[in-house]
Amino acid sequence: MFTPASRSSGVFDRSSVEVAPELLGARLTRHSALGDITLRITEVEAYLGVGEDPGSHSFRGMTPRNAVMFGPPLHLYTYFSYGMHVCANIVCSPEGQASAVLLRAGEIVEGIDLARAHRGEHVAVRDLARGPARLTKAMAISLSDGGADVGGDVYSLELSDAEHDVGTSVRTGVSGPGGSAAYPWRFFIAGDPTVSPYRASAPRKRD
Repeated sequence: MFTPASRSSGVFDRSSVEVAPELLGARLTRHSALGDITLRITEVEAYLGVGEDPGSHSFRGMTPRNAVMFGPPLHLYTYFSYGMHVCANIVCSPEGQASAVLLRAGEIVEGIDLARAHRGEHVAVRDLARGPARLTKAMAISLSDGGADVGGDVYSLELSDAEHDVGTSVRTGVSGPGGSAAYPWRFFIAGDPTVSPYRASAPRKRD
């Protein structure tokens, strides 16, 4: 069963580390005049706030770039990865406490043809959103969508009450202390074919 996500429920007024595993199996939908695209979320990563998480964009405080992370929950925080790809997060925690969940991978369950129009007509269904950059491209999430209400007219989110075999690991592609075993905040549905391959490190940090 699915339940529409809302700020009034208080579910997202919590740390991203608590919220992240509960997003597994949830459905994020982007609504447009061309049709809806719905993603079943299968992989996420949690990032915390100022002074708490060296892998987070908010570790050193608020900037114009990361201000959405400090805003109210259930909004999208978007950013460029390596200056090439857009990544999308769902903001958590009460306003003023930066916390967000990175959407790393999922399965397109509605609007497959439209997602293929964004990604390529011959891309396999399992690969349409298998990775954070592929995910945003398949769903046509752009940098300008930063701050968008996930419970609004363009985006909606439904939480799932289904039980999953949840796998965990350190975060993928994060170098330095934020990618260490002290931050095992990557969560995924174990055995799901749409989960992205694990990458131990990258030459640059999120922040």
